[in-house]
Amino acid sequence: MTIFTRQNRMFFFLLSVFLLSAGLICYSYVLFPLYLAIRSRDKSSGTVQFTRDAAALPGISFIIAAYNEERVIAEKLEALLASDYPEDRLEILVGSDASFDRTNSLLREFANRSPRIRIFLFPERRGKPSVVNDLVREARFPLLILTDANVMPEPETAFRLVRHFRDERIGLVGANILNVGMRRDGISFQEKAYIERENLIKYHEGLVWGTMMGPFGGCYALRRSLYQDVPATNLVDDFYIAMRVMEQGYRSINELDAICYEDVSNDMYQEYRRKARISAGNFQNLSFFKRWILQPLNPIGFCFLSHKVLRWFTPLFILLSLFTLACLAFYQREWAVLLTVEVILLLSPAWEWSLRKLGLHLKSVRFVAYFVFMNIALAQGYFRYLGGVRSGIWSPTQRNR
Repeated sequence: MTIFTRQNRMFFFLLSVFLLSAGLICYSYVLFPLYLAIRSRDKSSGTVQFTRDAAALPGISFIIAAYNEERVIAEKLEALLASDYPEDRLEILVGSDASFDRTNSLLREFANRSPRIRIFLFPERRGKPSVVNDLVREARFPLLILTDANVMPEPETAFRLVRHFRDERIGLVGANILNVGMRRDGISFQEKAYIERENLIKYHEGLVWGTMMGPFGGCYALRRSLYQDVPATNLVDDFYIAMRVMEQGYRSINELDAICYEDVSNDMYQEYRRKARISAGNFQNLSFFKRWILQPLNPIGFCFLSHKVLRWFTPLFILLSLFTLACLAFYQREWAVLLTVEVILLLSPAWEWSLRKLGLHLKSVRFVAYFVFMNIALAQGYFRYLGGVRSGIWSPTQRNR
C-alpha cells in the first residue's frame, strides 16, 4: 500500500508538472492574446491628438545608426525627406558605425544636398546603443523617431506617430511594420505571420493599458526628455528604451496606421542568428527589469510576465513537458501516444528540411518547424547570456534584397 501511495504521488507530481508546463505555453501564446483581444473591444486610443495644423506640430529628430548600409541608405533618406511633415521641424541624424562600404560617401552626398541631414562618421565601431546614445544628445527637437536603415516609412508615417504626443500621458508610439519580399522556399511567410501577430498583441496592450511591451525596433517615436542611455552591451535596445519610458509613468502604444515596410529574411540560418542574439538581449533586459515579475497585478508587470517572460522560458517548458511525458508513459502506456506526438512535432525541422529537398513546401509543417527553431534559438541565446555578453556590436541580418 505504501509503494502504491508513493507511486501515486509521483504520478500526480509528474502530471502536475506536465500540465503546468503545457498550460504556461498555451497561456502565453494563445490565452493571453485572446484575453487582450476581448478586453480591447470597443476601445479607442483615447488620446488627444495633434491635427494637421503645421503651427502646432512639434519638431522631430530622426535617429539612424548605420553599419554598411550602402544597399538601402539612399532609399531610406529619400523616404524620410519625402515625409509629409513641416520641413523646418524635421531633422535627420545618421551615425555611421565605422562603415567600410559606400555608406559614408552616400551620406556625404545627402548631407551636401539637404541641410536637414546631419551625419556623424564614427571611426571606431562601438555598436548600435552607443551610436544612438550619441545621436540623441545631438538632437535638437523634443521628439525622437528611432528607425533602422532598411525600414521604409510612408510619407504620412511621421505625422501619424507624432499626433499622439499632444496627450501628455503618451511617452512612446510604435509604428506598424509590414513585410515585403516573401518567397515560398524559405521562412519569410512564417516570419511575416509572426510579426503581424506580434503587432496586433502590442496594439492591444497599448489600447487596454498603455503598456505595449516594446516596439518593433525598426521605427518608433518617443519624447527626447524620457530617453535614458542604453547600456553599451545591450542587444535589444528598443525594449530597454520602452520599459524605461513606462517606468517613468508614461504610456507606450502602437499606431497601426503609421506604416513602414521592411524586407523580411528568407534564410533560416540568418534568422536563427538574429533570434539567438535577440534572446541573449531578452535575458539582459530580464536582469534589468526583473522586479516587474513580482508585480503581476500592475499592468506593466502583468504584460511583461504574460507576453515576454513566459515566452523566453518556453524552451524550458518544452523540455519539462517532454521529460514528464516520458515518465508518465512509464506509469501508463496511454501517455506514450502524447509523447510520440510531441517528439514528432519537435522533429518538424527535420521533416521540413526533407520535404524541401523533395521540392515540397507545406506551410503547416513549416509553421511548426519555425516555432521549434525559434525556441532552439531562444535556448542558445540564454546560454550566450550566461556566458556573458561583452559587446553590443552585431551585424544586421541579410535580407532578401
